[in-house]
Amino acid sequence: MKKQFNRMKQLANQTVGRQVPESAPLTGIERRMELVRVVSHNTHKRMVSCLQGHIGADAEKRHKKLPLTSLSQAMVEGGNQLGEDSLIGKMMEVCGDAENRLASELMQHELQIEKDVLDPLSQLAEVDIPNILKQRKQLAKLVLDYDSARARWLQATKSIISGTNTQALTAKADLLKEEMDEAMNKVELCKDQLAADMYSFFSKEGDYARYFVTLLEAQADYHRKSLTVLENVLPTIQAQQGKTVSHSLFQLA
Repeated sequence: MKKQFNRMKQLANQTVGRQVPESAPLTGIERRMELVRVVSHNTHKRMVSCLQGHIGADAEKRHKKLPLTSLSQAMVEGGNQLGEDSLIGKMMEVCGDAENRLASELMQHELQIEKDVLDPLSQLAEVDIPNILKQRKQLAKLVLDYDSARARWLQATKSIISGTNTQALTAKADLLKEEMDEAMNKVELCKDQLAADMYSFFSKEGDYARYFVTLLEAQADYHRKSLTVLENVLPTIQAQQGKTVSHSLFQLA
C-alpha cells in the first residue's frame, strides 16, 4: 500500500513546474481520470433517457407517471364501462390489474437503478473526479506561488551583498525566507492530498466497475419479477376466457 501511495505521489510531482496551470497538459493518469469522467457522464445521461419514470420523484409520483400505469387505468375504466357481462370487459379488467402490478415492478426497479447506479455514477463524474483535477490545478498554482516567493528571497539575499543597510536588508530577507518556507509547506501539503486522492480513486476502480454489474443484476431481477406477474395471471385469464367462450356458444345454440 505504501509503495502504491508513493507512486501516486511521484505522479503528483509531475504537476510541479507547470508554467500555466489552466492550460498545462494533462499527465497520463489525469487523462485516464478525465476519460473515466467523460464516459461515466455519457453513460449516466443515456441511462437516464432509458427511464420511463421521472428521475428524482418519489415512488408514488413515479408510479403515477409511468405509461404502464396509464395503460392500466385505461383498461380498468374500459372494463367497467363494458360491464361484467362483456368478455372484453372482463379481460380488460384482469389485464389492467396485471399492467398495474407490472408498473409497480418497473417503479421499484427504476428506484433501485437510480439509487445503486445512477447516483454513484453522477457522484463519480460530477464531483469526485472534478475535485481531483481541481486539486491538480491548485498544486500547479501553489508551485508558481513558491517560485515567486523564492525569486523574491534570492533577490533579497543578493541585495544584502551589494547594499549598505545590511541589518534592514537581512531582516527583509529573513521575512521573505519565512514566506518562501510557508509557500513550500503549502506545496507539500497539496501534493500529499493530491496523491491521497489519486490513490483513493484507483483503489476504488473495482467498486466503480461494480456499478455496471449491479445494473445487469437489477435488470435480471426486474424481468424475473415481471415474468412471475405474467405467469401468475395468464392461467387465470386463459381459463376465464375459455369458460366465457363456451358459455357464449351454449347460449347461441
